[in-house]
Amino acid sequence: MAWVLTLIAARPPLDPDLVARVREGVRGGGPDVLAEGEAVDIPLDAPPPMRDVASILAGAAVDAIPVPAAGRRKRLLLADMDSTIVTGETLDELAAFAGLKERIAAITRRSMNGEIDFADALRERVGMLRGLKLTALEKTWRQVRLTEGARELVATMRAHGAVCALVSGGFTYFTARVAARAGFDAHFANTLLDDGTALTGEVGEPILDRDAKLKTLLALRTEHGLAAEETMAVGDGANDLDMLRAAGLGVAFHAKPIVAAEARARVTHGNLRALLFAQGYRAGEIVRPPGVGE
Repeated sequence: MAWVLTLIAARPPLDPDLVARVREGVRGGGPDVLAEGEAVDIPLDAPPPMRDVASILAGAAVDAIPVPAAGRRKRLLLADMDSTIVTGETLDELAAFAGLKERIAAITRRSMNGEIDFADALRERVGMLRGLKLTALEKTWRQVRLTEGARELVATMRAHGAVCALVSGGFTYFTARVAARAGFDAHFANTLLDDGTALTGEVGEPILDRDAKLKTLLALRTEHGLAAEETMAVGDGANDLDMLRAAGLGVAFHAKPIVAAEARARVTHGNLRALLFAQGYRAGEIVRPPGVGE
């Protein structure tokens, strides 16, 4: 079989009757269980008709990801940070300490939806934080939470030889800490400028924007001698679209409508473990770092 359709239940158990209906609808082969009650593969001769799949799955908290059977396991992961590897938007949370969360969050939403230029929106939001004491950064960091499955995703891929990098339109203050906590090999982001006591309201140039995310993917591919098909990217905002398109497997994760509409693969219901199942990893192969699930 040349293709695989992976079904992942956000709230196990995965209904066997639903799996059977999907299999019949796509004329697939016998299901291969990756994780009991959570994920199955349905082998196919050709790419599945995803509109038909969506119709069958309507109302079910089940994600469906189609991938070519060959080369499923990727050797490079490039992941967005905010609302992807972590549950929130770090700049919005930082703005709360200046009493500006709602105003800045509104600009963030427009930027992530592709309504306004990312770099201009970033400069505007950072400018509004001029004078904010640096202690607010640490207070914000204490509130940051990893998305469920983030550490398992990174640990499992690294255990099988993949390089994992974090790339963000946010700030190195947070990406350095998130990368360390989640186990990434490297991180790339923007730099908040300060005077030693407070933020200056400026961000280091050049800004890491949509184009820079794509360039980071291409640079890492070249550095590690990888083909496009060996790479995976995941993100949720409009500034992630170019790297999602360029990756062998580009996944829109709980994404904004413009991203979900254009991405070839989507995780709408589940957590980041879905990216492992999409690569054919079985439950017994998933690495659980200390503290996960405890």
